[in-house]
Amino acid sequence: MKFSYKTKTNWHDTDANRCVRPSKIVEYMQETANRQCEDSGLPLDRLRDEHGLAFILGAISLNIKKPLHAYEEIEVRTWCREAKSYIFNRYFEILRDGEIVAEAASTWVLIDLNKKTMVRADHYDVFDGRFYYDEPIDPDTLPKKARVPKELEMREVGKRRIAYSDIDYNMHMNNTRYPDMLCDYIEELSSIESPMRIKSLSLSYIKESPLGATLTVSRSEIDENGTIFVRTTNETGDTCLEACACLESILDILDNML
Repeated sequence: MKFSYKTKTNWHDTDANRCVRPSKIVEYMQETANRQCEDSGLPLDRLRDEHGLAFILGAISLNIKKPLHAYEEIEVRTWCREAKSYIFNRYFEILRDGEIVAEAASTWVLIDLNKKTMVRADHYDVFDGRFYYDEPIDPDTLPKKARVPKELEMREVGKRRIAYSDIDYNMHMNNTRYPDMLCDYIEELSSIESPMRIKSLSLSYIKESPLGATLTVSRSEIDENGTIFVRTTNETGDTCLEACACLESILDILDNML
C-alpha cells in the first residue's frame, strides 16, 4: 500500500525548456509526504510544537525518466519502511497516465529540536504504527551518497546568500530549495544551441545553511557521460552539500520521439 495524492503541474513550475524543474518535482514528492503525515494523525506542525521533533533530510536520489510539462495531471505516491536505528527510508514515485515518470529514494533522521540530537526512530514511533507501509523495496533503490571524488578538479562558480525565500521554520535553507540553487550554476541547462535537462540528481545534506549564511558554490566540468558534481561550503570552509547531476540533451529526447 502506498499513500497517493493527485495534483496538476503549473506553468510556473517549468523552465526555459518547458520542462518542470527538478526542485518542483522534489517539492511535489515532499508535499505528498507531508500530507501522509497529516493523514496519519500527526502533521508536521504538531510534531514540532507538541513533541519537539522534526524530520531532517540526509540524502535523496532522484531519477526523472521523462520530462513533465505544464498542466499535466499527475499522481504522486510515497511510502516508507519501518525505521531502523536512527534512519527513516522514504520512497516516492510520480505517475502520468499510469506510467512512472519520476522516482526517488531518500533517508531522513528525526531530530530533538531542544537537545539538537538525533532520536532513535525505532524507539520513538510517534505515529503509533500508522506511518509504515509494507511495500517491497529493491536494495538498489536506496539513495546513493553523492560524494565529490577527492581527485576531481572543482572550480568556484559563485556565492549564494541564504535569504527569506530559502528558509523554513527551522530557520535554515529548506532542502527543496537546493536543486534550484544548484541548477543556477549549471549553465548547460539554459543553453540555446544545445539545451539539456537533468535526468538524475543525488544530493547529500551534510551541514545546515542558516538564514544569513553565504555559501560558496563549486562545480566540476561536465564529463563524457553528462555528469556534473557540485559542492557548497560555508564561510568557515565546512561542506554543507555535495551533489551529482546527470544531464541529457533535450534534442536527443525529441529525436527519439520522432
